[in-house]
Amino acid sequence: MVTNAELFDRRTNAVPRGPFHVAPIFVQRASGALLWDVEGKEYVDFCGGIGVMNVGHNHPKVVAAIRDQAGSYLHTCFHVAAYAPYVELAERLNGLVPIEGACKTALFNSGAEAGENAVKISRAATGRPAVVGFERGFHGRTLLGMTLTGKCKPYTAGFGPFAPEIYRLPYEPFFTRPVGEDAVIERAARSALEHLGAYHIEPERIACVMMEPVLGEGGFFPAHPAAIRVLRAWCAEHGIIFVADEVQSGFARCGAMFAIERYGIEPDLVAMAKSMAGGMVLSGVTGRAEIMDAPGVGGIGGTFGGNPLACAAALAVLDVIDEEGLAQRALKIGEAVMERFNSLKRQFEFVGDVRGLGAMCGLEIVDPETGKPDALMASRITGEALKHGLLIMTASGNVLRTLMPLVISDETLKRGLDALESAMSEV
Repeated sequence: MVTNAELFDRRTNAVPRGPFHVAPIFVQRASGALLWDVEGKEYVDFCGGIGVMNVGHNHPKVVAAIRDQAGSYLHTCFHVAAYAPYVELAERLNGLVPIEGACKTALFNSGAEAGENAVKISRAATGRPAVVGFERGFHGRTLLGMTLTGKCKPYTAGFGPFAPEIYRLPYEPFFTRPVGEDAVIERAARSALEHLGAYHIEPERIACVMMEPVLGEGGFFPAHPAAIRVLRAWCAEHGIIFVADEVQSGFARCGAMFAIERYGIEPDLVAMAKSMAGGMVLSGVTGRAEIMDAPGVGGIGGTFGGNPLACAAALAVLDVIDEEGLAQRALKIGEAVMERFNSLKRQFEFVGDVRGLGAMCGLEIVDPETGKPDALMASRITGEALKHGLLIMTASGNVLRTLMPLVISDETLKRGLDALESAMSEV
């Protein structure tokens, strides 16, 4: 039997050091919310392929859809010989995004591609060059994606120069939970926007604002409802396209098909990927038809974008989310996780803030004496959790995050949370 250690030796010799690993294991098989390594050890999966497996590993309906499509054709390129699954998926997404009126969808491969194409579409629609993101935001590892990403190490350090005309808003007050009336948050948000327009970029030159409704890599901070309302109104006032980056927060993770729905906010464009196709490579941008139609023929697309296998998988994913009530399930998972996280906060001095939206929850690990982030302690906890059969990872270095498949049973969820508590007790 091959071991994890043997495979990692081979990985070290064959693969550069850049790609990181949450755990020193190699997977043999996976099902639902469980996976097994090559040595036969079973793990509860709180990572979900970094938010990709909302419908669970190897969901039978997704696997069946892929097999059925594979029996007909694997690839023609939508630009060469079009196929119905692409159009059918676009039609369904057009009806699912929380946008009034006619919508259209274009399909791509990765979340970074979705974000970049949202920018291209916004620039074509407005004739403006500038794009605004947020501190702590994450939008991918391509040139434009990492330029939009609001964290230096490890995402941008050593990779410059970067794309021009990218500007950033502070994550406070848009993503914090300060004590006070909504009016206080609203004033702070307006002040931040006024500062941006006065000292960085005039609103009339901004094509779009790209916002994660819940910061992913940036620490699992849900947007503040009052601040996001101010931002949306400011965008409408200045003719700026509002892009909801739902790459990690979408497809029922936060208790609705898209997290932005939880805020009652209507975006202009939605960028999506990750759990969209149950593990297949697929992303997309869905938005107002008049905006989506702005680029000319050939202006957006790609050889593999909207691959037929991925489209078939995505159609099955949408069926599963609806039939199994996974948005509602995410709310129940989130309630159970937050109840346990608050209990852990009372038990351990090194637990700081706990927060979340639906089943996208974060638990901060801090130095009890200073209150500052403690990434080393968080790493020790994830390492110890692995020994207890739990696969869990961090965001922003010190925030334990939950991205378990939404099909997880109550029993398996409790088992995972118990393993986390045991790991925290032992460090």
